[in-house]
Order: sequence, then C-alpha cells, then structure tokens
Amino acid sequence: MQKNTPSRNTIRLTRRGRLALIVAGAVVAGTAVAVPLLTVEGTHRATVPATLVIPEGWRAAQVYDAVDKALHLAPGTTRRSLPQAGLKLPNDAGGNPEGYLFPATYPLDARTTPRSLLSAMVETADRRFNGAPVAAGARRTALNVYQAVTVASIVQAEAATKDDMGKVARVVFNRLARGMPLQMDSTLNYALNRSTLRTTEKDTRLDSPYNSYRRMGLPPTPIDNPGEEAMRAALDPPAGNWLYFVTVRPGDTRFTASLEEHERNVAEFNRNQQHGGPTAR
Repeated sequence: MQKNTPSRNTIRLTRRGRLALIVAGAVVAGTAVAVPLLTVEGTHRATVPATLVIPEGWRAAQVYDAVDKALHLAPGTTRRSLPQAGLKLPNDAGGNPEGYLFPATYPLDARTTPRSLLSAMVETADRRFNGAPVAAGARRTALNVYQAVTVASIVQAEAATKDDMGKVARVVFNRLARGMPLQMDSTLNYALNRSTLRTTEKDTRLDSPYNSYRRMGLPPTPIDNPGEEAMRAALDPPAGNWLYFVTVRPGDTRFTASLEEHERNVAEFNRNQQHGGPTAR
C-alpha cells in the first residue's frame, strides 16, 4: 500500500507482508530441479528428506534456515557458507543472492551440501531470468534484468492474487515514471526483518535504503525470491493509471489513481481492522 501524506495515527497496509513459515508440504513450487551433489568425505548425517520446497516469496534468510533444517546442520551454517559458495550472481547483486534463490522443489540426499543446493537455486534463476524474452521484457520497461527481478520481488510480496500482480507492477512503474516514492510497506518489512500489515509513522522514518517512503527509486536489492508469475508481471504489466492500492478485506484489493479515493479505501481498511479483521497474512 502507498500513502502520500501519513498522519501520526494512520495504520497502513502492506498488501501482504506475509508470514512465510517453514511448514512441511505447505507449498508445491514448480517442478523438481536437479541438484549437483558434492560428496563430503567423512561426513555422516542423519537421514535428510527427499526434497526441499522453496515457495515463492521466501526471503534469503528463510531459505538459509530451511536448508540448515533439511540437511540437519547447525543454525547459520548455510549463511556462513556463502563466501565459499562461488554463486554465479549478476554483478549488480554484489554477492547477495536475494532474488536469485529460485522457488522450486529441489531433490536432496545425504551428499547434498549448502553450496550445491544454493548453486542449483542460482543456476535455476539464471536459466529462468536471463533468456531472450526476459531481456526483451526488461528493455521494454527500461530496466536491466536485476532491476526487473527487484520489481518482481515487490510484486510477489504485495500482490494478493496472481490477477493482482500485473496491477501492482503497473503501480510501481507509474510511480517511478512520475518521480514518486514507491511507499511500499513490503520494503520496510524487509528492512525491519518482519512481516506485518501494520506500519506506523515511526516506521516510515527509518533510515534505510529499503525505506521506500523516504528513498526514491527501487530498493538496492530484491526483497524476496520471486516466482515466474511475478516476473512475468514485472516484465509485461497491463496498461493502467493506478498509483495506489490497498486490500480492504481478503479478496478485495482496490487500485486507483485518485489519492482521495485511496484514502477512503484506507479508512475502510482501518475500520475493518478495528472490528477484528486479520492483522497478517
């Protein structure tokens, strides 16, 4: 959600600062991806599950935790393996794999390592993101591929449904074209390492490059790992003059070019929250 003139007591809505929990079998994210297996001499590990599912929209930190748990490793092991992983990331990423840990189902066995698993995720992202259609779509929207992945990550976090993804992407591009801050609560949630629907005025004063209330343009990196639907939306959004959106209630996301209309929608959301509406999803 975006709001240009926040008041001290305004409750803002992140369209979906969703709580992504590691729940076995909760999501089936695409087809299985082959993972190169690296044998670690002398390693004896408890039985690992047959596959690891990475859902669309998980942040890198969630992926690292899931890998540690699936491979029965001490917490933090996967994150610490990054400097030695040799991931083939774009130069713009600066070594940060956020956005390129592609959501899919990855096979595991006792020889799988964090390095081999993260490499498979990045290689899958490279195949999906660096083809000619993606490059052409990025050029149409005046972005490079890394920027397109960043837009897709915002779309993944904010859109209530697949049908909403294109409209959210169009809002992003319309605001960029007009020199308006994105004012996306999902970027604040990323900076604060949280998932919530409520954003305060104090939150919007956060000194962070991910604070899209204060900083112009796109955040410096993707804010999650988007799937193909979000990427398609970022590359080919529908025409429209929308500048604002808010989910008033589940299944009712309203897009508008009018700040006045948007503020009425936000007021309706606030009334719904006061009457026991959901506070996160």
